This record gives sequence, C-alpha cells and structure tokens, in this order.
Amino acid sequence: MKYIYDDLKDKNILITGGAGFVGSNIAHYLNKYHPKANLFIFDKFRSNDRFHNGNLTSLGHFKNLLGFRGEIIIGDLAKKEDLAKLDKYEFDYIFHEGAISDTTCLDQELVLKTNYESLDYFINKVKQHNGTLIYASSAATYGNSKAPNIIGEGEIPENVYGFSKLSMDMRLREIMQQEENDDFTIISLRYFNVYGKNEFFKGSTASMILQLGLQAIKNKKIRLFEFGEQLRDFVYIKDVVQANIKAIESHKSGIYNVGSGKARSFNDIVNILKTHIGDFEVEYIKNPYTFYQNHTEADITNTINDLFYEPRYSLESGIEDYIDEISNIAND
Repeated sequence: MKYIYDDLKDKNILITGGAGFVGSNIAHYLNKYHPKANLFIFDKFRSNDRFHNGNLTSLGHFKNLLGFRGEIIIGDLAKKEDLAKLDKYEFDYIFHEGAISDTTCLDQELVLKTNYESLDYFINKVKQHNGTLIYASSAATYGNSKAPNIIGEGEIPENVYGFSKLSMDMRLREIMQQEENDDFTIISLRYFNVYGKNEFFKGSTASMILQLGLQAIKNKKIRLFEFGEQLRDFVYIKDVVQANIKAIESHKSGIYNVGSGKARSFNDIVNILKTHIGDFEVEYIKNPYTFYQNHTEADITNTINDLFYEPRYSLESGIEDYIDEISNIAND
C-alpha cells in the first residue's frame, strides 16, 4: 500500500545496498508506488570473496533487482574512490542500507570503515543539498541489555557490528546537538529481527524464520537451541519498508526502533510453520555461544508518534504472507 501522498516526481533517490535484502525491497516499493521518482542504486554486489568465518563479504545479488527501473552504480562503501562516483549527483533522499551486517565478522577495521566511516560521506551529501538521509541502524546496538529496548538506554553492543551502528548513532547525536540548520534531516532506524522476501541471498545470516522454514520443508526436522523459549522482536520486511518511506516526511532528525513491538519465541515460529506446512520434528540442542540474546523487544512508542509508523504484520500474518516464497525456495 502507499504510505505517503507525495508522488516524489522527479526526486532523486539513492539506495545504498540496493541489491541487498532491505535495499531491494525499498527499491521495488518506490518503483511500484512512486514511478515518477528517479532511483539510483549503489551496491558492491557479491563476489567470491569471503570473511575468515566463511561467509560472503558482500550479499548484494542481481536477482534481487530483477524488474528494477533505475540507475545502478557499482561501488564499495569502504573505498573513497568508489564513493566519489556519487559526487556528480544531487540526491533529495538517501536510504543508506549498505553495510557489513554479518554479526560474526571479526575484521573490526573493515566493519568500521564500511559502516561507520562511510556515514560521513552521506551526511555531507545531504547537508550540501538540503536532503534527507535515512540510514539502517540495528538492535545489535543494545547487545544483551534487558528488554524492552529503549533508545538511549542499555546501549552496550556485544560485537563490532553493533558497535559500528552505535557509533553511527552517536555521530548523529553529535549533529543533533550542534546543528540548528533545519534544511536537512537525518534519521536512524534501528531494525530488529527482519524477515521476508529477498533475504535468501544472505545465506547463513538470513532470518531464523527462513532457515527454520527451509529445514522443515526439506528435512521434516528442525534444530533449535534448548528449549526454543528465547524471545525476539520479529518484524516483517513490509513494515520495515513502511518505516523508511514514512521517514521521508519527517523534518525532525532522530533515532527510532523499528520492530513489531512484541517479542515472540522460536517455539511460536515452529507452531505457525506447522499450520502452513504440516507436522515436523523439533530437536533441541545445547547452545554453544557464551553471548546469546535471550530477549529483544523494540519500544516503538516514538516511532509511532513521530513517524506515524504502524506495524501491520503480526508474526502469524507475516509468515502467512511469506510462506509461499519459502516453499518456492525450498523446492527450487
């Protein structure tokens, strides 16, 4: 559905990480509901390069962009010469979704260069042209702090990815304290556990909903850490897109949580999947991780009040909307 009245005609809109999970969903949404906007995608696209943990260094995939209408610019956020490719453009809106989002990546220098250092380029870009920057932050900024997760409280990340996102948010806080210029807007959206279409190419970092769904369909058996009672705030991709689009109309810089506002257990996922694909076995295994989030839950009060965000998908309705895609992937 359309979330704002502005048709965004002739507006120049950049989406970094546009071939990735969230970025591609924003791109397709804008193509569909705001076809008169001029869209630009900046993405590294995947190669065979891998981190030491075996995961791919870039998750952007051309298949996520099939049917996309707009300009594609290939580049690496960690390379200034690649960012310079954007110098000639003036953007009204920037959706900065590009990042190293692998929470198990141990290359601290690369994560901080890619995620934190690149932010200043886009901040300067919207300052120069009085634009709006909306960037992806993360619930990883809270680490294992007690839920509900509230902006400004319990911001103790447990990995370098969460630290990089918190550093981005601290940079925004500095700007909000120093700047009196209302001609540009910067908004941070802290995503919780996002799931939905176009996440398949994230591989092992895809949502547990996709991973459990594929296990159940292919093997008739899934594995969960004992005893499946851990709680997460699962948010459907269409609600994440909604938050991004509605942020366009905000003229107030700020940091906002984006989740469903309700924590659900992994056992809940199991029960919902069974209603769609039938019965399967559940094996509970020991959790080998010393750090593991047992409960995340977004406080979305300010997101609702300031951005008029309205989560439309419960875990039940989100999985119902997604299950056909999961089945297609499993049977492909």
